[in-house]
Amino acid sequence: MLGMTDIKKGKVIVLDGEPFAVTSAEFLRKQKRRPVVRSVLRHLVTGQTREHTFMQSDKVAEADVESVPFQFLFREGEQFTFMNQTTFEQVELSAATVGEAALYLLEGQEAQLVLFDGKPVAVELPIKIERKVVMAPPGVRGDTSSNVMKEVEIEGGAMVKAPLFIKKGDTIVIDTRTGAYAARA
Repeated sequence: MLGMTDIKKGKVIVLDGEPFAVTSAEFLRKQKRRPVVRSVLRHLVTGQTREHTFMQSDKVAEADVESVPFQFLFREGEQFTFMNQTTFEQVELSAATVGEAALYLLEGQEAQLVLFDGKPVAVELPIKIERKVVMAPPGVRGDTSSNVMKEVEIEGGAMVKAPLFIKKGDTIVIDTRTGAYAARA
């Protein structure tokens, strides 16, 4: 059981019998009041977020989740097919379960599937991935007074803001948590 002070970003908890990932947690202590932890929770099955305030006396269970390496095989409409790396069993997931990871998935890529009670509830990608730029508008001369960014399209169809010097064919590193340009590969 986790106490109020153990609830931190990244923990996976069971609240009202449902699995939630803690996306943010803030410890608050106001004058003449008991301390609380105000948190934002993301439901692992539906993907919906909600705010929850934990009091000092609240106890929650840590969810029994496991990350298993899977390989992304293909996408057919709104269904994504993954294969377990050890058992070679195939699993189909909906676009809602895959979430924002769908923007960065390429056929043959490895990903971690988060399992809760043996059912896949989320897809986790590596924090940084390398992708080739497939479309980049030319940088306008004279637009260099500050940190100017332009929208480029990467493999898989995602749009990323990148510096002006990035051209079509360049390989860039992207942070999958924020979807932001991280570096040139």
